[in-house]
Amino acid sequence: MTTFVDRVELHVAAGNGGHGCASVHREKFKPLGGPDGGNGGRGGDVTLVVDQSVTTLLEYHHSPHRKATNGQPGAGDNRSGKDGQDLVLTVPDGTVVLDKQGNVLADLVGQGTTFVAGQGGRGGLGNAALSSARRKAPGFALLGEPGEARDIVLELKTVADVALVGYPSAGKSSLISVLSAAKPKIADYPFTTLVPNLGVVTAGSTVYTIADVPGLIPGASQGRGLGLEFLRHVERCSVLVHVLDTATLESERDPVTDLDVIEEELKQYGGLEDRPRIVVLNKIDIPDGQDLADMIRPDLEERGYQVFEVSAVARTGLKELSFALAGIVAEARAAKPKEEATRIVIRPKAIDDAGFTVTYDEHEEVYRVRGEKPERWVRQTDFNNDEAVGYLADRLNRLGVEDELMKAGARAGDGVAIGSEDNAVVFDWEPTVMAGAEMLGRRGEDHRLEAPRPAAQRRRDREAERVDPQREYDEFDPF
Repeated sequence: MTTFVDRVELHVAAGNGGHGCASVHREKFKPLGGPDGGNGGRGGDVTLVVDQSVTTLLEYHHSPHRKATNGQPGAGDNRSGKDGQDLVLTVPDGTVVLDKQGNVLADLVGQGTTFVAGQGGRGGLGNAALSSARRKAPGFALLGEPGEARDIVLELKTVADVALVGYPSAGKSSLISVLSAAKPKIADYPFTTLVPNLGVVTAGSTVYTIADVPGLIPGASQGRGLGLEFLRHVERCSVLVHVLDTATLESERDPVTDLDVIEEELKQYGGLEDRPRIVVLNKIDIPDGQDLADMIRPDLEERGYQVFEVSAVARTGLKELSFALAGIVAEARAAKPKEEATRIVIRPKAIDDAGFTVTYDEHEEVYRVRGEKPERWVRQTDFNNDEAVGYLADRLNRLGVEDELMKAGARAGDGVAIGSEDNAVVFDWEPTVMAGAEMLGRRGEDHRLEAPRPAAQRRRDREAERVDPQREYDEFDPF
């Protein structure tokens, strides 16, 4: 178990975007050189890529925290910051990406299939890019956005055409070793195989893969033995092969009962009812094994199973089994719909689509604005710079936030929160305040922010009451 891992929890963090630069060109005899601050670089993405030479998730089991590099900040003289380097993580073919709640984010099948697990943050614009006819020399720049950080779960589901299922020591590893070039560990005790083994079989013009699933015993679907840990590896197969031991040394077991037990576990696991089944009676080289195979074969054929008698040791019956599996695999491949090239569909947003919502939060007594653009603009604003805050107000006004606040019933002095409940920026709303050169003042200042903030004072008073619940009691305490 130390060399094979098929499920890990991965913590990925994309790179942060670099901050924009606020700079003014300075040169002798040119006192009004104008803004020349460059833009910040983009943060690096975290991308998962399928590499068929990788067979396990062991690397991420030992190092579960992965982070891409940040973008570099901009500089003067219109120099943009360097973009962060993308972090590419290779995963085995058949890896499923899930979130913490178990929702499937991506199913990575096929060499080169990619999935962006973490999106890098945008770089902030420098003051050269922010200058306009009304704001000729901005005294601020936009901050870089933080990169996306989240926890994901990687599960490996083996991509195989044929899955061998059966009790421990039924001969699955021996069978895969003689059908293909795979060399699994083989011994005469239960649970010899601790990891799924994969082999490639050639039968005529058909080439298919075959895998054995270790550890199936009664209760495997509920986590007993190793079954629950490896049952996911049969989900992608085209055919299930029941390997039955006709020479078992356990007196309380027989091949038919073994078949019923394994079928019940597969039924409890679910999702495999439509897969064709084949029964392989193994170890017929032993006299008692051949006698038992002759005895139970009519019963199995009466149930509708296609039965093959083989011996992995004597290598008898293997050719017939191999070609029969190749035929079923070929039929399954032909029945699959043909893969078509991915079509790029462009769905532009409607012109009247504001892209944000305004709702009233009665508990916090604020109007909450949610939307991609407003929240991104807030993250890029330097709230230590009044001019940058004024620029944010102008952008929100042009987007139509002010009109929607009026429709929602907001009045001057009411609190407005932009962002989620746990990470929002709250400010007092003053409507119909337009920006102009006469309102800016010196670089980095905005006179509109000098007005009193009644909503902020009400919030501070409410927070003080929460922090000191004993204050009201003390004020009216007669003693």
